[in-house]
Amino acid sequence: MVKNRILPQPLSLIPSLSYLRSAAAVAVAVSLMGCQASSTTNEQSAQTANLQGYLTQPYVCDATMMDQSQDLRIYQIMVESFVNGDDSIGHGTGYGTSHHKGDLQGIIDSLDYIQSLGMNAIWLTPIFHSIPAEGQNHWADRLDATGYFTSNYFAIDPRFGDMETAKALVDAAHAKGMYVFLDGVFGHHKENVVPSPQDRLPAGKSNPVDYPQSLAFYQEVASYWVKELKIDGWRLDQAYQVPPQAWKAIRKSVDDASKSVTYTNAAGDQVHPLGYMVAEIWNNENYITQTGYGSDDDPALCSAFDFPLRYRVLETFAVNENANGGKGGEWLAEGLSLHSLYPDHAKPNLMLGNHDLVRIGDLLQRGNIANPQQPEYWQRHRGALSFLAAYNGPITLYYGEEVGDEVPNFADKASSDICALQGYCDDHVARSSAKIDGVTTTLNKQQGQLRDYVASLMSLRAEHPVIAKGKRTQIKADDAVFIDHKQDANEALLYMVSTQEKPQIQVLQAADIGSQGEMVDLLTQQVFTLANGEYRIPLNGFEGRFLAIKQPSKSGVIAKAAAVSLTGEGFMAQCDNPTVEEKGPRAETLYVVGDFADSGWQHKPQRAYQYKGSNVYQAVVDEKAGAYRMQYASKDWSPQFTAEGLELKVGQEAKLAYGGYGKDTAVTIPQDGRYVWSLKFSDDGRPREIMVSKCQ
Repeated sequence: MVKNRILPQPLSLIPSLSYLRSAAAVAVAVSLMGCQASSTTNEQSAQTANLQGYLTQPYVCDATMMDQSQDLRIYQIMVESFVNGDDSIGHGTGYGTSHHKGDLQGIIDSLDYIQSLGMNAIWLTPIFHSIPAEGQNHWADRLDATGYFTSNYFAIDPRFGDMETAKALVDAAHAKGMYVFLDGVFGHHKENVVPSPQDRLPAGKSNPVDYPQSLAFYQEVASYWVKELKIDGWRLDQAYQVPPQAWKAIRKSVDDASKSVTYTNAAGDQVHPLGYMVAEIWNNENYITQTGYGSDDDPALCSAFDFPLRYRVLETFAVNENANGGKGGEWLAEGLSLHSLYPDHAKPNLMLGNHDLVRIGDLLQRGNIANPQQPEYWQRHRGALSFLAAYNGPITLYYGEEVGDEVPNFADKASSDICALQGYCDDHVARSSAKIDGVTTTLNKQQGQLRDYVASLMSLRAEHPVIAKGKRTQIKADDAVFIDHKQDANEALLYMVSTQEKPQIQVLQAADIGSQGEMVDLLTQQVFTLANGEYRIPLNGFEGRFLAIKQPSKSGVIAKAAAVSLTGEGFMAQCDNPTVEEKGPRAETLYVVGDFADSGWQHKPQRAYQYKGSNVYQAVVDEKAGAYRMQYASKDWSPQFTAEGLELKVGQEAKLAYGGYGKDTAVTIPQDGRYVWSLKFSDDGRPREIMVSKCQ
C-alpha cells in the first residue's frame, strides 16, 4: 500500500505510526546510499567491515532452517489486544478497540485452541519493557502498549507478565509442537533505553538508530532471548531501518545462539531452536531485495513477508484498504511470477493481514461486497484462506482471520482527526479483542464452520508436503479462476480456486495437467474421473479445491506460456518522437510518480513528461523489472491522473482518468529496459488515453 504523498496537517499530540514508518524509510534509504558511496576498494571495505563488526565473507542461509521453515504455519498474536489471562496486570490502554488487557498468561490459555487450528508456530508482538517516562501523556501510554518502542530489551514488560511466565509459555508451546517467534525492533527504541547486561547501548538517535555503532547491542538482544527462553527466531520490525550487512551479522549471531542450546520438542527429541528470521519490509519486490534479502552472492536476510502478493490476494477476494478490488486469477498469477525478482535464497512468507492492516471482514464491507449476515462474506474468506494454505513457503495467519472477524460499526476509513481516539485508524483497527472459542467466547455457526475449514486446510499442508514444498507450475489464470499444479517425488496435485461469485465448470485436459487417472478432492473426498481425455470440475463461487492426482503421467505437466508483446503500436508507442515547441493542452509539467527505486514517490526530472504534439506527452525512462504503483501528477499533486481500472499492461493502450489519493495505477514491468510513458489529452485538457511501451 502506498502512503499519502501529501503530508497531512499535524494532529495535536497524536503520533502517526504511518508517518514514523515513512520517515524512517526515507532516512534509511539516504543512509544506505551514503554507505554505498563511501566504498572505495575491496580491501578497504573488508577492513572497514571487520572494524564495524560486519562479516567480511558471504554467510549463506542455514540449510536446515530453510527446509524446516518452508511449511511454517504461524499464528500472529498482538499481545496487548489478544486475551486477558491475569486481571492483576495489563496496560489498560492502547490503539484499537480491544480490552487492552492482553498478557502472556492469556496466550498460554489459548495454546490448545491455536494447536487445534493446525498451526505450528506463534509470533508475539514485542513483549519487552517500555518504561513510562515521567509525565508522559496518554498517547505515549498507548504506544507503550504496542511494545514497538522499547526501553529495556532484556526484561519482560510487567504489564504482560514476567520471565517465569514467558518461559512457561515458550515451554508449553514447544511441548505442543509449536515454534515461538518474538518481535525484534532493531532499528528504533524509546528515548529512555537502558544498557544491556554487557553495558552496551544503541547509538545515534532513537528512530532510527545508527549502524554499525548499534550492531553489538542488537546482536546481544537477538542472542540473549534465544539462549534465555530458547525462542525459535524473530520477526523483524521495519527491517529496512537496518543495513543488509548488519542483518547478515545479526543472523549469524542468532544461528550461533540457536546451535548453543536445545529444548525438548513435542516428539520428546532434543532439538536446537529453528533460528528463523522474517522481515517486515512494506514495499515492492525490488525494494525488499535491496533492503532485506541482499544478493545471491551475499545473502542478508533469508525470509520476508510477501506484502506485494498480500495486496493482490485482497484485491481479488475483497478490496485493498483504498477500496480497490475486482481482480481475478491472472492478477494472482502475475504476483507469483514476480517472485523471480527475488534472489534464489529468498523465502517469502505470505499473510492476509496483521496488526497494521484492516481485517478482511472489514474490507469486504468497505468495498460494499458483503457483510457477516451474507453467505458471500464467508465464501470470500474461504477463497482467500485456501489461497494462503496453497502457498509455496511459510504462511502467517493473523488471529481472528480463522473466524472471519470484523470490527463492529467500522468499515469506511475514519477521519484522521478522531480515529486514534476511537481506535478506528486503518493502521491499528485490527487490534481487536481475540475471539478464542472456549476461552473468551463461544463461536457462532458461521465462525465455527470457518474455523473448522481453516483447521482442515492446515492439516492438508501438514499431511501433504507437496503443497508447501512442491514444484509449482501455472496451469490456468484468468478472470474466473486460478489453477496451479504441484509435484514432488511422492505426489502431485492441483490447487484451483474460483475468483468469481457465480458457479462454473472448469474443463481440464488430462495431458495439460499430467494426469491419467482419477483425481480426488482432498477436502471433500469427491472423485473426478477421466472421460474423453478431460476432467470437468465444478466450482462454486470462491471455492478452493485441492485435487490429488492419483496417476501422474510420465510426460508430466505441460506449462503453456502465452506470447506477449511489450511494444505497442502507433505514435504513443514510439520512443523517438521529438519534443515540440508549441504548447500542449496541459499547462503544468506532469511526472510519472510512483514507488520506483530511482524516485520513491518523488517528482524527478528524468520522469518529467515532454510535449510531443498531437496532444501527447511522453517520458522515456530506463526501468528495472518489477511491479509498481504510480500516478501521473504535477508537483503539487493537482492534477493527478491514473489509468481507468487502476491497471495498465505494457504495450497496450488504456483509458486515462482523473486520479487521487488511493487511486494508483498498477503496472508490471516484466523486463529491464527503456520504456516510454505516454499520456494523451483532449484539446481542452481532459484525460483520454495512456500507454507504457518498451522501446525497440
